[in-house]
Amino acid sequence: MTDETTPSPSPTGTAPGPDTIASIGSAMARMRLMIGRRFIGNLVLSRVGGGMELSHLDVVGTVRRLQATQEATVGAIAEELRVDPSRSSRIVADLVRQGLLKREVSQEDARRTIVVITPVCQEMLKKADEVKRETIREIVADWPAEDVERFAELYDRFISGFDRRRQEFEMESQNKPGAAEG
Repeated sequence: MTDETTPSPSPTGTAPGPDTIASIGSAMARMRLMIGRRFIGNLVLSRVGGGMELSHLDVVGTVRRLQATQEATVGAIAEELRVDPSRSSRIVADLVRQGLLKREVSQEDARRTIVVITPVCQEMLKKADEVKRETIREIVADWPAEDVERFAELYDRFISGFDRRRQEFEMESQNKPGAAEG
């Protein structure tokens, strides 16, 4: 394990300086504040909201991500969002009433109910994705195309590394003596 004072060498053999690492940390803090203020979510709701709240947007986004790899249940949604299952259930019920989600029987286990995105919700998500892409286009509009391409590559690599480190941390936390079981 490395820390900011003893970074591991980069592939080119030169380690980033402490000011560079501090600059990345500072930018991450600013990004966290913007995420905490829910800038993109609020922007999406202002343009395509149709009576939705941020929690609704969180749930439909989670259902979309879950559906890519598994069946989306109320429990899985709650786990992903780290909320109480009763909260997840209430939000899903709201979205079902709005026609954005529907409940179906699991094809894997007929005793289980799953949540799926409706065509109306698919259209809303397409519009939301376009708002996000439009915002990104506006931010990088005056960047050279090569910089945008390189940033996309580096940002994806950074987030992937960050996610790997998060998973390692969660495993470390689970394996510590006295860690909560559940």
